[in-house]
Order: sequence, then C-alpha cells, then structure tokens
Amino acid sequence: MDNDAPDFEAARSGGPQFREAYDRLRQVILEGLKHGHFRCSITSAIGKEKRREFVIEAGKSHKFTIPEHDLPR
Repeated sequence: MDNDAPDFEAARSGGPQFREAYDRLRQVILEGLKHGHFRCSITSAIGKEKRREFVIEAGKSHKFTIPEHDLPR
C-alpha cells in the first residue's frame, strides 16, 4: 500500500479487526484505480453479539467480523 496516503482518524481510533478491514478496503480501491476500472461490492450486517459481518467483494471476497467495541468512536 501507499505509505504516503493520509492516515484518517477513524482508522487510528478503531480496534484491530476494524483497522484490518479498513486497510483492505483502501487497498482494493487503490488497486482498482491504478488498474483503471474495477467493480467492488460491500455488504454489512449485524451478527451475534452485535458483531459486524463486513464483506468486501472485488474479484475475491474478504470477510471481516468486527466486534462492536472495535468500531471507532
């Protein structure tokens, strides 16, 4: 990933699962823009114990389970 990209407050204040999902999303977007065109789908649902089931589909699917306490405040 591009180390010169801005570091957003949400990424710093979230927990490890949130940061992993956020970093993957940034990577998918940057790679798609560099390629010139891409399609991406993002879905989210609240699962057991208020965990967020977050899925990024862009060629491959990446699923993240983010506990409520990992979300940025």
